Amino acid sequence: MANANATDVKNRFGEFMEKAQREPVTVEKTGRSYAVLISFEEYERLTALEDAYWGALATRAEASGYASPEEVEELLKKL
Repeated sequence: MANANATDVKNRFGEFMEKAQREPVTVEKTGRSYAVLISFEEYERLTALEDAYWGALATRAEASGYASPEEVEELLKKL
């Protein structure tokens, strides 16, 4: 993972955008990690992973007796 300070990223943004296509870039501000630049493809991959994780948790919760989405919708209609 590459590191850069915020001023360098501001001044050479295009360069760091290109670098982020190959590897994450940690942006530091006042000596502390502040943000990470990643490629859009990496963002999509991480989002899909997170969606799968939460989907699996929801499926397990439903199987263990929590109300299904349909049941919740029906309860909300009654309110």
